[in-house]
Amino acid sequence: MSYLKISNLTVNIAGTSARLLRDVSLTVQPGEVHGLVGESGAGKSMIGKAVLGTLPRAIEIVSGTIELDGTDLLALSPAEHRKRLGQSCALIPQDPLTALNPSRRIGPQITDRLTDILGWDAKRARDRAAELLDEVQIPDPQRVLRSYPHELSGGMRQRILIASAFAAQPKLIVADEPTTALDVTVQKQILKLIKDMQQRHDTALLFVTHDLGVVSKICQSLSVLYAGMVVEATDVRSFFREPAHAYSRALLAATPKYTDPEASLTPVPEEVIAAVKAEVDAADARLRHG
Repeated sequence: MSYLKISNLTVNIAGTSARLLRDVSLTVQPGEVHGLVGESGAGKSMIGKAVLGTLPRAIEIVSGTIELDGTDLLALSPAEHRKRLGQSCALIPQDPLTALNPSRRIGPQITDRLTDILGWDAKRARDRAAELLDEVQIPDPQRVLRSYPHELSGGMRQRILIASAFAAQPKLIVADEPTTALDVTVQKQILKLIKDMQQRHDTALLFVTHDLGVVSKICQSLSVLYAGMVVEATDVRSFFREPAHAYSRALLAATPKYTDPEASLTPVPEEVIAAVKAEVDAADARLRHG
């Protein structure tokens, strides 16, 4: 049984017919890493926000379901929705500097999740926070718990966010391009850490990225998006061996080849863009006529 199942999800700018997601469907199995890939603006992060219930007020879900372990989140009351998400889901955000509160020490930013969601006492939560920092390979956890975010490196801040995401032992984590703000060397370390933590805790992971190289290393399945529509959903091995959609093939062809650094970059052909835009228009027409 899928742990996360999104069915026919359509998201609009509130009060308009401007669509941001078009009839999106995907599933994530327990313990699986599912990648959301596509160009900037394709709707990858929008799906993550819809799952986590953090869509801006100016954006509304007009149709579809988001089932978490068999329960449709969209059918719950706001209070039940928040409680269910708090107990079952977490986020690893893109920018660790803006995600952490600069005026608070690191310790409370981890322990609040344990005391508020799991009802732990302060000492137990602090001991667990130190264990989590050790688990994400941060030296001297007690010193770091007393530190402010500006006193730490970008890589350490991202490790803290990973630790915080796993703190309440969620069944699903949304990772929204968690290596974008890091340099290449640190990116590799953080990716390995996320993969190791995900496997150790057997957590389902919805991994948002525009980097197909990252997908090949960490994901078992993926959905390729264009203009808020899934154009292909498959397992990673099949995707890299024989992608089914012309747009997927064009994305792979456009990926820089590190084995041939002098090779010219290959843009997505205009005819492929025209064809996939026609698919988007057809999807819009279907949605208009119900």
